[in-house]
Amino acid sequence: MTEQSLFIVKPDAVSRNLVGEVVSRFERKGFKLLKLKMFTFTQAQAENFYGVHKDKPFFGELTSFITSGPVVAAIIEGNNAIATTRIMIGATKSFEADPGSIRGDFGLGFSENIIHASDSQESFDHESSVAFEWFDLQIRQPIVAVLGHVDSGKTSLLDRIRGTGVQGREAGGITQHIGASFLPTETIKEMCGPLYKRLEQAENKVPGLLVIDTPGHEVFTNLRSRGGSAADIAILVVDVNRGFQPQTNESLKILQSRKVPFVVALNKCDQISGWRKSETKFISQAIKEQDASIQTDLDQKLYDVVGTLSILGYKSEAFYRIEDFKSEIAIVPISARSGVGIPELLSVLVGLTQQYLKKRLDQKEKEPRGIVLEVKDEVGLGQTANVILIDGTIKKENSIVVAKRDAVIVTKPKALLLPKPLDEMRDPRDKFKPVPQVDAAAGLKIASPDLEGVLPGSPLYVAKNDEEIEKFTKLIESEMQSMFIDTETNGVILKCDTIGSLEAIVEMLKRSQVPVAKADIGSVNRRDIIEAKAIKEKDRHLGIVLAFNVKVLPDAKEESEISHIKLFEDKVIYSLIDNYNAWVDEDSANEEDAMFAEITPISKFTFMKGMTFRNNNPAVFGVRIDVGNLKHKIPFMNMAGRKVGYIHQLQLDKKTVSSAKAGDEVACSVKDVTIGRQIFEEDVYYTFPPSPEAKKILNRFLHKLSSEEQEIFNEIVRIQREIEPIYGY
Repeated sequence: MTEQSLFIVKPDAVSRNLVGEVVSRFERKGFKLLKLKMFTFTQAQAENFYGVHKDKPFFGELTSFITSGPVVAAIIEGNNAIATTRIMIGATKSFEADPGSIRGDFGLGFSENIIHASDSQESFDHESSVAFEWFDLQIRQPIVAVLGHVDSGKTSLLDRIRGTGVQGREAGGITQHIGASFLPTETIKEMCGPLYKRLEQAENKVPGLLVIDTPGHEVFTNLRSRGGSAADIAILVVDVNRGFQPQTNESLKILQSRKVPFVVALNKCDQISGWRKSETKFISQAIKEQDASIQTDLDQKLYDVVGTLSILGYKSEAFYRIEDFKSEIAIVPISARSGVGIPELLSVLVGLTQQYLKKRLDQKEKEPRGIVLEVKDEVGLGQTANVILIDGTIKKENSIVVAKRDAVIVTKPKALLLPKPLDEMRDPRDKFKPVPQVDAAAGLKIASPDLEGVLPGSPLYVAKNDEEIEKFTKLIESEMQSMFIDTETNGVILKCDTIGSLEAIVEMLKRSQVPVAKADIGSVNRRDIIEAKAIKEKDRHLGIVLAFNVKVLPDAKEESEISHIKLFEDKVIYSLIDNYNAWVDEDSANEEDAMFAEITPISKFTFMKGMTFRNNNPAVFGVRIDVGNLKHKIPFMNMAGRKVGYIHQLQLDKKTVSSAKAGDEVACSVKDVTIGRQIFEEDVYYTFPPSPEAKKILNRFLHKLSSEEQEIFNEIVRIQREIEPIYGY
């Protein structure tokens, strides 16, 4: 029966130059050699490999020995390979093994017994998967997101690594657009120095890093992928002297929601008061050179971060104290300015990706896909898209499938353009290089005339034929349908600039148990306000509009003022949500006063004779307030009960005011009316609360009106009920 088996030539045999002798014995026996490689077991690999013996007293001896030096692993194939191999290697204890067996001829003891071999099909399946875990993998560069609070030193850190001056070219020194830089293995090796030797022991080393620098207001929200993140791992930059700041917390929330592992770079450690400048670039050595008081101060700042992360549900520790990197977040003190600590930061980053992300990075059987970061018109190129290619390969002859708001676009690239290694795609020192194809992971620019209107944050797929085009079109359509929310249920109205920010804010609102009735891309329009107004009738705290980094159209702004719909605008996610939550708390505490303040005030006023300043567009005339308070942006009616229009603006003593009280004489402007047609000098007018507001006054707020206001209100109700009998009910 033909079968496969595995054997491991142990460190003792490798050090004694016996590999050739051992392998040749199996070849002379007639076995076919399928796979052969040399590597060094990590402790985690060894414990996994010998997992069946974990409760045995000799488990520690086994793992200690197998990790003590390089080994050679082989998979062979032949008749009864497992049983035959066991006979060929001999008894476990070398002194008990028969002469002629491998252990009998060369072994020196229990651990130093030259060779290990699988003893069953089950053990072969397990042991070969551990030993050749990376053997057949096609590993791409991990995508690393760098994020943190504004001015924490994100771009400065990358500048130090790249040897560039990107930060100096940014407006105000703050990153304005998401960018990407490729760090080749050679750069990482040079930066890490002797620390890289341990990383080189991995069978398939990470082929460089693709680093994404994100502006604070974007917080890498566009780095999305099928509900998760396109980023494989992240560096969270924290200012050592300021600790966690609002955008640090926001970054952490999004990392948490997208399940992205991360390392904390505790930046600006050289700005700790009393820090002694060091010639070394290694933070471990630099710390030893500091006075005891400075070391204590750094430790305190470290544990401030540890404490904050603990509150947020994370175990963390300084990287040089961590035993298990899988269960604890590594904190690496650094100085982006001087470069100290960067070797350790890169080493930790590469080590984590090599140890824990290999399956994610494996390109075997991965469909080519990416994410659109930004679309813009560029001189000489036309419409272009900055893209992160997550998996696979894109060729110039391929079709790309991307999303607009209400359509899926299929187009062929006019050009594929790559920045040079260490350059930054949004602001390269050298021109982009046209290339026929690009392999993941990469930041690239795609030029095509059909890209106008493509949504930032939308998925991008690469199709080789019509069948794939159809498949990816349906996939994008499905994803877009699930992304945008438009329901009849109660909830806030959300408008955002990109799919990424939309997805992130929806997720954060859901975690705060804030329902969303509508979530969409684009400017806030009047329809959004009208929809919020309908929701407000059911729940005043949900009948609002959240606008993230988008315009509010003039008619929407006016309608929000008229309808008393709260409109929250911001370019920072945490500010948007915090401001909304703060308003809910404040409004809830003073709900009765807040509700009454939004009701159309009860007022009577007279168009004064000879006080016509402008007949129309808008009509401007002088009025005297007879009863109550008159405010702008409120409706009013004539004595017959017919709605005339809205008070657009009020002026008192040539100054614009929002309200005027009884006895004041003010200039009043009204749109869409003409003096002499709809309004006349010496006419008397009343403010006109809509029927739902009249009902609230009758049922809840009548006591808040003065006696004169009550009299006018009763008159309004009488007039309106002659027209509409259910007014105020």
